[in-house]
Amino acid sequence: MNLQESVRRRRGKQLEDAILDAGWEQLIVDGYGGFTIDAVAERAGTSRSVIYRRWPDRWALLEASVAHGLRRDRVEVPDTGSLRGDAIELLRRASASRGQLAPLMSVLVGAYFSESGRTFAHLREQAFGGRGGGMDVILDRAVQRGEADAARLTPRVRTVAADLMRHDMLMTFTPLPDEQITAIVDEILLPLVAPRPPAPEGADDIP
Repeated sequence: MNLQESVRRRRGKQLEDAILDAGWEQLIVDGYGGFTIDAVAERAGTSRSVIYRRWPDRWALLEASVAHGLRRDRVEVPDTGSLRGDAIELLRRASASRGQLAPLMSVLVGAYFSESGRTFAHLREQAFGGRGGGMDVILDRAVQRGEADAARLTPRVRTVAADLMRHDMLMTFTPLPDEQITAIVDEILLPLVAPRPPAPEGADDIP
């Protein structure tokens, strides 16, 4: 059964998910300029009126499609037994999964974001709400193992590795090679979160 046949037989959430699948695919294949209500309707095998009953305009449909795609393609959080192994593997999976989106996001920054006044942070909030990402899971697990200091896990520190990965992908439009991922973890993340060594005995007495 192809997508068009499937959509015609679906109702409610199943229909909406099929339309959002089509919207996400339309954005990936033809970019922001090719993302129109007509194009999404044709790809989904449905009508403009069906879409407009659920989303008032192109921007609303685009936001819903991006949020849907980001949720759908979210990477699984690894559990290798160590903070370093978990962080490297998570960034590796995210880079492989999101690398194809870097050119798309760069176009959105120049077109959709400037036209709508929205930001990628807004789109991410639409997708995930206030839920923490995979790195939060990994860092909290590392605190329990004694590999990370909870007091050092500020919001900026929690996101720095993923932020650097996204920055580098936007600079090159390609997934990060392993050596760059390892450098982000070894040179940036681990030194920022590692527990500080205890002060030498009697250090408080030194003038």
